[in-house]
Amino acid sequence: MRQRAQIRLLPDQRRLHLQDGPIDVIVEAFGAGSEVHRAYEAAVRRFVGVLDELCSELPLLRSQAVTGGLWPKGKIARRMATAVAPYAERTFITPMAAVAGAVAEEILGTMTAAAELAKAYVNDGGDIALHLAPGERFVIGMVERPERRSLFGTATVSSDEPIRGIATSGWRGRSFSLGIADGVTVLAENAARADAAATIIANAVDLPGNPKVVRAPACSLAPDSDLGELLVTQGVGELSAEEADRALRAGMVVAEELVAEGLIHSAALHLHKETRIAGAELGLEWSDRKTRSLVHA
Repeated sequence: MRQRAQIRLLPDQRRLHLQDGPIDVIVEAFGAGSEVHRAYEAAVRRFVGVLDELCSELPLLRSQAVTGGLWPKGKIARRMATAVAPYAERTFITPMAAVAGAVAEEILGTMTAAAELAKAYVNDGGDIALHLAPGERFVIGMVERPERRSLFGTATVSSDEPIRGIATSGWRGRSFSLGIADGVTVLAENAARADAAATIIANAVDLPGNPKVVRAPACSLAPDSDLGELLVTQGVGELSAEEADRALRAGMVVAEELVAEGLIHSAALHLHKETRIAGAELGLEWSDRKTRSLVHA
């Protein structure tokens, strides 16, 4: 029998930690104590069945998204499929590209349906779903490298902006990447959409054929990877300024296309201490102020 999900309050007694297999979630809600308690209870009830629900459709979720293809049955799986659908005819992508964001959305939706909260976030491995009541705001950290908590700047998201999802992708993160971005942070309408877009943009920050980039078939590193024999980045040597610029420009072309199409609101692309911003004209308060928290008040 599979071990039960691990559920605990973190030492600060404010944040809830939910972990089950590869799903690792941090939840924080703000509001009256009784409402926060009710929201956390709802999050726990929903979370305990998430992994089994996803595993029941895993072969389909690991399959390439195609226009007119089979559609999953589960609520989270459908959210994943919806998020990657805009890219089905452009490139290789599977619904798994949006799994963390979709899970975060589902948990947050359960919380806000059960309780009246001023604001809340659900952080699934760096992919974050936000709830903001009128007049509320969050400060979002831009992650320099997904495997660390080092940040290269922040952006403020307020309730009057249509941004409720943040996601980060890069070759150093917990998921495989086809590109060489140290980190790409995307702000979008929801977390699943941000998750899928971050994957697409991070893949585009690349130097095809460059000998400084070490790649290996995804299946040789993880036999059950949804990327199969596609070459994923395993190492990046010291790049020249021209090489880093070329890779970032390639990613910016894709990021700006997604902004223009309304698929995302903004993106920060980071490689070798260089950062490029797409969609900054949307009025987000980008800064280089350092913070140690991915999301805070």
